Amino acid sequence: MDASELQPVTDFIKGLVPFGTLSDLTLERCCKSLSIGYHSKASGFVPLDPAHPQLYIVRSGAFEVRDKNGELLDRLGEGDYFGFPSLLSGEDASNRVAILEDGLVYHLPPDMFDLLRVESREFDRFFNRAFAKRLRHQGRFKAKDLTTTSRITSLMSRTPLTIDLKTSVAEASRLMRKARVSSVLVIDNNKLVGILTDKDLRNRVLAENLNGDLPVHQAMTCNPVVIESNALVFEAMLLMSAHNIHHLPVLDKGQATGIVTSTDILRGQSSQPLLLIGEIERQNDIASLIQVSKQIPLLLQNLISADARAEEIGRVLTSVTDALTRRLIVLNQQILGEAPMAFCWLAFGSQGRQDQAACSDQDNGLLLAHEPDDAAAGYFEALSRAVCKGLDECGYVYCPGDIMAQNPKWRMSLQRWQQVFDKWVNTPEPKALMHASIFFDMRSVYGPHSLFDSLQDSVLSKTKDNDIFLAGLTGNSLTSTPPLGFFRKFVLERDGSEVKGIDLKHKGNALINDIARVYALSAGIKEVNTAKRIRALMEQNIINRKDALNLADAHEFIAHMRLSNQGLQYTQSIPITNYLMPQSVSSLVRHQLRDAFKVVHDGQVGLKLKMMRNF
Repeated sequence: MDASELQPVTDFIKGLVPFGTLSDLTLERCCKSLSIGYHSKASGFVPLDPAHPQLYIVRSGAFEVRDKNGELLDRLGEGDYFGFPSLLSGEDASNRVAILEDGLVYHLPPDMFDLLRVESREFDRFFNRAFAKRLRHQGRFKAKDLTTTSRITSLMSRTPLTIDLKTSVAEASRLMRKARVSSVLVIDNNKLVGILTDKDLRNRVLAENLNGDLPVHQAMTCNPVVIESNALVFEAMLLMSAHNIHHLPVLDKGQATGIVTSTDILRGQSSQPLLLIGEIERQNDIASLIQVSKQIPLLLQNLISADARAEEIGRVLTSVTDALTRRLIVLNQQILGEAPMAFCWLAFGSQGRQDQAACSDQDNGLLLAHEPDDAAAGYFEALSRAVCKGLDECGYVYCPGDIMAQNPKWRMSLQRWQQVFDKWVNTPEPKALMHASIFFDMRSVYGPHSLFDSLQDSVLSKTKDNDIFLAGLTGNSLTSTPPLGFFRKFVLERDGSEVKGIDLKHKGNALINDIARVYALSAGIKEVNTAKRIRALMEQNIINRKDALNLADAHEFIAHMRLSNQGLQYTQSIPITNYLMPQSVSSLVRHQLRDAFKVVHDGQVGLKLKMMRNF
């Protein structure tokens, strides 16, 4: 382009965010590198060349970005961009750009895009945030069939029974009986050479009346059908069906690392949420209920493997916990008899907020319609102890702080609960403020809604516009900050000399929970789920739309990273924690994580300005 052609292009580009932050010299170089493309509606889609990714800047016209399934992701007009995900990730474009109206598009080459990212922090941050937003949009949870979207690593046995090629079938049978398995992998020189199953023993040994001293290589299935460790459960089902087999050895880089069976797949199907909840509700004794609850960790892994949104995972897992709690109450009432009065089983903390993940402990209480006499007190003590014990045996460990219904301190009448909350609100001492982070996120799991509403309405009437309490609650929530240090480097948690990593729960999601809780209590909002609280706050203009959406996105992104990390820890058979090592993720993810923590920091600053301005 000559100078006369370049000037209108420069004027247009300079008016766009983030190009307006570039120096005049850099902007001039940028505009000189642009080429112009005309895209006709008759063409249908913009031709995206995987070998030559570019940043596309819409000068005129209208376009739609759709994923490979045809789902709408974004609509674009003048001044909007597409093509940046491929430039940032290095992966081929999987989305398609439909042409709605004839348009002109500027094409920025990849080397110039990379140069601008290096030279301008604002430019780099803008497109990383845009990419994160696109990823979150694409990751919206849909009602997927978890059996077909899960990886087989979530189902397979990780320590398969193996034997040497020369082992006798008698010894192999004894090992299978001891391990209570129906197959054994046969190894020779560290390589998988066969599989011996119950079917092989019946058809090739017993039916042929052969001696137990027969070596396994004469009875095994040689060169068995195998599957790679990164395959989908759906692919395993197809292989089993096509070859009429029930056992699939799992290989990772040529080495046998596990085995998946048709029983494993059936068990995985039964761990889908609705099926699992239905199975919980059908159990007629506590021992069977405890057995069914063992499917819950698998459900979590299936949800993570299916790339469900963190908000949805929390709601699904909490729905299962609620169903389990209700069934424990019903089964124990069948033993103890009918309750002497109406009552509500209260869930606090993560179960109350409906954002449970792995490693959840119990936080619960009992709300009684009125003050119990000795007989009623004895009944509810027995009921609460039995239910808490059942929850512990189902994998929800006892609360370390003893915040459970079995503790008489948290088993009270409506009037006494109201008095306790009144004291916490009117005398916001440190211990009371600590309790606020647990007890003010409460929900009724079992019992009449009217009884719970009486308590919640009473609490919200005391907290709404209560400046002293809200200031104290805000101050308490600011004692912890996001893990960002100088130059936006991550601050890692340490246990002595051991580096644990970034605490995604307590230094991330918990801080956003705190922010949403304070605002919700100040406005008398009944929602306790953090995402729903943020939406309600935005709808009531208590938090402006931009800040609310940023906070919701940060909450989802950090929670998603926490769950993904826990899924990885599970597949690697290491203890499941809330800690993430920064070097375990890509530089792009680290950048997005820093931006999410910056949103949390800004949210804390805004909360302090609003709630502590007079203190």
